[in-house]
Amino acid sequence: MKTVSDLVDEGVAGRTVLVRSDLNVPLDGETITDDGRIRASVPTLSELSGAGAKVVVTAHLGRPTSSSDTEFSLAPVAARLGELLGAPVKLVPLDGPLPNLHDGDVVLLENIRFDPRETSKNDDDRAAFAKHLADLTGAEAFVSDGFGVVHRKQASVYDVAEDLAGYAGGLVLSEVEVLRTLTGAPERPYVVVLGGSKVSDKLAVIEALLPKVDSLLVGGGMCFTFLAAQGYGVGSSLLESEQIDNARKLLESGKIVLPTDVVVADRFAADAATRTVPVDGIEDGWMGLDIGPESVTEFAAVLSTAKTVFWNGPMGVFELAPFAEGTRGVAQAIVSSSAFSVVGGGDSAAAVRALGLPEDGFSHISTGGGASLEFLEGKTLPGVAVLER
Repeated sequence: MKTVSDLVDEGVAGRTVLVRSDLNVPLDGETITDDGRIRASVPTLSELSGAGAKVVVTAHLGRPTSSSDTEFSLAPVAARLGELLGAPVKLVPLDGPLPNLHDGDVVLLENIRFDPRETSKNDDDRAAFAKHLADLTGAEAFVSDGFGVVHRKQASVYDVAEDLAGYAGGLVLSEVEVLRTLTGAPERPYVVVLGGSKVSDKLAVIEALLPKVDSLLVGGGMCFTFLAAQGYGVGSSLLESEQIDNARKLLESGKIVLPTDVVVADRFAADAATRTVPVDGIEDGWMGLDIGPESVTEFAAVLSTAKTVFWNGPMGVFELAPFAEGTRGVAQAIVSSSAFSVVGGGDSAAAVRALGLPEDGFSHISTGGGASLEFLEGKTLPGVAVLER
């Protein structure tokens, strides 16, 4: 797989390079609430710009249904990217025209998903859109640097690499290298921490990881389906009844560690009445929204001996202060360990920043939650496979 460094060594001054970045950041109106993915895109863009390339960036934001969904405009992203690069980044419509670019300039195309061909299941539609992007930009090379989308067979991720010489950006390269460490022969004990809402979302990765790990710690809303599988009542907590049998089978491995206490509330709100109860004490009408302090201590004890840790998914509703301490405590335990630690992107990465935890306390913070999980499941990632041809 050729890399962006190989491209720079070949010489890019005066050449146009099309770059797929992952700039899908959360917004509150037009205010970016977490710019982690934008910051992660800067090294590759700076390397190309600094070498004299004319850089055209493609990216998406959310799931717009048409170009009239103006709330999904990348305008705030272009402004922030310009601040981080130290030079203005112009936002260009998907149908152009492209401004006259000078060596080192960086421009951003408007939300790539404003054109339905980007995500079309029809190969010909996607190929036509990829050709449009190549013709519009006049690009001579393509750099894939949006790890968060490489598990998608989409025009700006996959099909453009069929038309243009493809290179892996530094971000994609580092992500793949780290995840291959986890799927290869990780140093043991190997501990995985999984949270989030639903067992169904993580079922495939749990099944893939259980034979490979020493312990799998489960928190978040998904833990209540496992607790129900053990015969506990879960009150009004999130429960996937149809997954109880699957959860029961997974528990037979003996490797899954569940919470022993939880923080429950009488409603889903920051000002709800709360209390901490053992897992056999969740009453009807109360919902579990975080793991409790005893669980944090027990999880931390397992993590303290780990040599490799993968964490994906918060332990509770960390966005609401009364239910953030489980995630904070487990994350801090990972930081305090001597393990090679990987944060699997998505809500976990957002929690690290929102809770003020030191990003350099983790060995690697991924930018791709779904892509990371699919890689660990053993699936082929189309956006990586096309670069390896």
